Amino acid sequence: MGGSGSAPKVGGEFQWTIPMRAYSAACWLAMCAQRHMYEFGTTHEQLAQITLNARRHAGLNPLAIFRDPLTLDDYFASRMITTPFHLYDCDVPVDGSTAVIVSAAEHAANVDHPVARVEAMGTALRGRPSWDQWEDMTTMCARDAGAQMWTRTSLKPTDVDVAELYDGFSFLTMTWLEALGFCGKGESGPFIENGTNIGIGGVLPVNTHGGQLSAGRLHGFGFLHEACVQLRGDGGDRQVAEPRSRRSRMAAVRSAAACCSPVRAKS
Repeated sequence: MGGSGSAPKVGGEFQWTIPMRAYSAACWLAMCAQRHMYEFGTTHEQLAQITLNARRHAGLNPLAIFRDPLTLDDYFASRMITTPFHLYDCDVPVDGSTAVIVSAAEHAANVDHPVARVEAMGTALRGRPSWDQWEDMTTMCARDAGAQMWTRTSLKPTDVDVAELYDGFSFLTMTWLEALGFCGKGESGPFIENGTNIGIGGVLPVNTHGGQLSAGRLHGFGFLHEACVQLRGDGGDRQVAEPRSRRSRMAAVRSAAACCSPVRAKS
């Protein structure tokens, strides 16, 4: 893309987006969210619940960037970025770091805290690998990664006690809920309505640290950290009640690498 004194030339898939001022992932994913709304009747109020849930949980996390309460009125009063995404539907890049230490299972006995064991991973991509040519614009590669992961474990979606699901934009969390089978295709809107199911103490607590929408974006690694915190029982005020009492089943999902991993704590 570029030129010398002439109009810029755009090739590939960008020839259909850049001229229409769809410059970024926010624009492209907004179109996916709009398609989901068209197909399944998903509402703006339902989409907002991902954001409001993140902020409630961030209020319990002393390391979160944004901890002040956020209401539905606040959400709708924020400026529109790209329909249907408001400002608070977009994640917040921050400076920070996360260290992930992976070792042989035999090493677990040598540390002074519970460790998380990776049960399975999924990295499949079976659709067209492009933003604009995916055959079902209401979903994305999460669908294939999630399906592959469940073939590699005896665990089921009903075994999961808490889920840390990528939220670069709020709608991405909804696609993961459907892709991992926590609700049916097109049913993520009703599933998250009112935030009851995905709050701490709900059927499936989601993004217990505040996610990237409120805790801050660390390119997905914050979810892995939070999964380990929850499995160790170190979540403080945001700790999911006794996850280890139910064999410590948890889904820690990082869609940036198109993978999702149920993990178990091991004492």
